[in-house]
Amino acid sequence: MSDQFSSETALVLFSGGQDSTTCLAWALSRFARVETLGFAYGQRHAIELSCRDHLLDGIKALRADWAEKLGESHTLEIPTLAAISETALTRDVAIEMGEDGLPNTFVPGRNLIFLTFAAALAYRRGISNIVGGMCETDYSGYPDCRDETIRALNSALDLGMSRHFQLHTPLMWLDKAATWRLAFGLGGTGLVDLIREHSHTCYLGERGERHEWGYGCGECPACALRAKGWREYVAEE
Repeated sequence: MSDQFSSETALVLFSGGQDSTTCLAWALSRFARVETLGFAYGQRHAIELSCRDHLLDGIKALRADWAEKLGESHTLEIPTLAAISETALTRDVAIEMGEDGLPNTFVPGRNLIFLTFAAALAYRRGISNIVGGMCETDYSGYPDCRDETIRALNSALDLGMSRHFQLHTPLMWLDKAATWRLAFGLGGTGLVDLIREHSHTCYLGERGERHEWGYGCGECPACALRAKGWREYVAEE
């Protein structure tokens, strides 16, 4: 694959959530070809992975040019991550703050591992752009969501693989209301409605109750953040 083609191709970390779906639309608006990558790591909200097909079908239906740009969808299984991390995202325990000041939903090293695997896949497929939904504004205190962390990892990946990657984090400085606005700007009401109906955010994996912002338990930190962002977004319309 030529350097020119690789610079026009992106690999999006696509979990099936609000942020990653918005990032996918962002990438489709900027690159000639876009592939997606999801991770099965023993997360208790693994239902998010099953949401991806609905979202991809919806993305394709929204715009013909996006449909033409969408390439392969990849899933990597890394159950070892759950085995070595006792967190509220990988076992059935109550969500609470830890003694270290971090919520017990923090999976140590998760984003570092995700981006390293993504870079390895991108290396094999001749892709130089990697897009992730990490956000320092609404990041719940996760240190691996910080811009400084992503920039440092970008340098390490470049050095360790002797190839230049560009890690894009379009949501880094956006709160959830701004993320909803970005989705509207990229794909209009159609994309916003698609995210509301088919993306998954709830840490508990609940999709039984429909809220104005989508499905979820409505109580976990992820649901609370998404709901707050939706209310602020709607209030600005």
